[in-house]
Amino acid sequence: MLYIEEVLNIMGGVPKQRKTKSRRNQRRMHIWARAPVLAKCPKCGKPVFPHTVCPNCGYYKGVEVIDVLKKLTKKERKKREKEMKAKEKRESLKKEKPLTWEELSKK
Repeated sequence: MLYIEEVLNIMGGVPKQRKTKSRRNQRRMHIWARAPVLAKCPKCGKPVFPHTVCPNCGYYKGVEVIDVLKKLTKKERKKREKEMKAKEKRESLKKEKPLTWEELSKK
């Protein structure tokens, strides 16, 4: 019959004193979850992870990689196309040159 000491020696090391919650928490103090770093999609403007395909529009570096409209239902596809057209229209208005004083006075 084995004694307790012999059993413990076979199993491995056993701590002599209990580590308190304070010690445990001090050790873990520098371990925490950080907020993910997100970049802005140049095509649709939604936040995405850097160097990844945008799940909203399917573009990566200005090239369409995934056809996101293909997976959608007819109703969702129509809604998404409408959003994309509105976004393109807003961008085209922003790209126009600013009006001069003469043009402003004519309007």
